[in-house]
Amino acid sequence: MRKMNNKSTLKLLCFSAILLVFYNCNNDDDDDDILGNWVKKSSFNEEARSGSSAFTIGNIGYMGTGYDGDDYYKDFWSYNMDTNSWQQLSDLPGVARSSAVTFVINNEGYMGTGYNGDTNDELSDFYKYNASTNSWTQIADFGGSARYGTVGFGSDAAGYVGTGYDGSDKKDFWKYDPTSDSWSEIYGFGGDKRKDGVTFTIGSDVYLGTGISNGVYEEDFWVFNLDTETWTELEDIDTDDDDYVKRSNAVAFTINGKGYIVCGDYGGSTNTVYEYTPLSEEWVERTEFELYARRDAIAFGNGERAFVALGRNGTLYLDDNMEFFPTQAQDDDDN
Repeated sequence: MRKMNNKSTLKLLCFSAILLVFYNCNNDDDDDDILGNWVKKSSFNEEARSGSSAFTIGNIGYMGTGYDGDDYYKDFWSYNMDTNSWQQLSDLPGVARSSAVTFVINNEGYMGTGYNGDTNDELSDFYKYNASTNSWTQIADFGGSARYGTVGFGSDAAGYVGTGYDGSDKKDFWKYDPTSDSWSEIYGFGGDKRKDGVTFTIGSDVYLGTGISNGVYEEDFWVFNLDTETWTELEDIDTDDDDYVKRSNAVAFTINGKGYIVCGDYGGSTNTVYEYTPLSEEWVERTEFELYARRDAIAFGNGERAFVALGRNGTLYLDDNMEFFPTQAQDDDDN
């Protein structure tokens, strides 16, 4: 048997070390597989656009308005989750706009505020949509200043709208009472000013985060209890490895008791997806959105299913539509 010299021994040890690192990296990848699968659905029927607004009633998503780089829109559409089909409905009254806000009260949708670039105006008008009659009714104008880029959410008895931009960034919140058709300011939000943040609702708790103010991406994270109408500050979203949750112009939704923040802008359009678990207050990365990275998209969600559609990447305006399955492994062959 030939003896190995020192050089041969060193080569063998180096090769063994490389194999060990490769094996461990493969094992780490197996242990850290990122869950989540995106499945392509029926694309939007009309012009690709961004800055549209959406709400969900039952298994129907409703969306309208927006901007395609040239024109502002006031058309209004429904998307049926069960039949994977779109239908055009009655136009939103008032002027065309982008970056409006929506909420739902007792199976009636509400849409208002926004921006009309043709006249360079922030807007304050508001409308109620009755799905059973496919008709709109104008309600009292928003109680705060005319603005766009706000967040909105509803309960069984009221709607809430806050933050946004009216020439400067805002942090005030207002409550809409459908019985008296009136707005009143509510207090207690201690967070930062912002525009283009997001909310998602889990039970009676509404979580608010992200957005941008004076060029800075906001890090604070809050929960609003619909029963007590009180705000509670939670751990910032930039702690530990969660820096990339920060963004603006994202969309958010809830699936089976967990919240999701998808796409948006973070120094450019992003396609990253993060899941929030209220019990542990932890963020976990999920499979990236599988088509173009984007900002100013829309989301439909009924608590069990969720869809992300439209938006833009730079000057590319989009009309696609994807459904998210958070517990499935990514499958590149289903799109």
